[in-house]
Amino acid sequence: MWWLAHGEQEVPVGAEWLAPREQRILAEIRYTKRRVEFLTRRWTAKRAVAMVLGRSLDAAALAAVEIRHHASGAPWVAVDGQPAAVDVSISDRAGWAVCLVGPAGGAGGALGIDLELVEPRSDAFVGDFFTAGEVAGVRRLPAGQARDEAANLIWSAKESALKVLQVGLRADTREVEVDFGQERRPDGWAPLAVTGRDGSAFAGWWRRDGVFLLTLAGRRQAPPPLQLPGGGHLVDAVPLHSWLARPCV
Repeated sequence: MWWLAHGEQEVPVGAEWLAPREQRILAEIRYTKRRVEFLTRRWTAKRAVAMVLGRSLDAAALAAVEIRHHASGAPWVAVDGQPAAVDVSISDRAGWAVCLVGPAGGAGGALGIDLELVEPRSDAFVGDFFTAGEVAGVRRLPAGQARDEAANLIWSAKESALKVLQVGLRADTREVEVDFGQERRPDGWAPLAVTGRDGSAFAGWWRRDGVFLLTLAGRRQAPPPLQLPGGGHLVDAVPLHSWLARPCV
């Protein structure tokens, strides 16, 4: 598996790298935040897929790599109009996007990735969306960075696992419970596991880079993904909220 990150400031001004269908969708977006997210997610995903497939990164070649969506909302990739032999998962947060790419039906099975900021989460949030075991674990930690990191890590891992199930946040987040390790590998990744009330299990990884948390999950255990070249580095990334200056396009 491979992953890539890009910030909104890296997205080209023109739209020639978008497929015609994507250009039509873009033209209908009226809110700046949604437009920025749409472009940043696609710029990141198209470049990641192109590199994994050994394709050119010029605008015409990227336009032939199209990010489409199943009825569930889960993304899939068409290249030259045909389904590509890759699975992808995409996430964005605060002006940054990440994409996870793996071979279709690969070792990790369906993929899920999520990007979050380490920010305060209220006791009410934790109580509403976490299992009893998760709530107890978070509340045992001292208030501050340790508690904030744990709460956002659990939330992010839930999102990653629910993406594997292709249900996203339409599902009750308490249907899955997160367990994570603190011991990190030399490459920065640490293991996590997510278990469903129905007995389903997901294996994954997490890392913290600066103010960002990144989690991923799959149906089966797989090695951590390799970071593709040419992207941004989350360790020194600054959260961006440029849309606030102009909420509507």
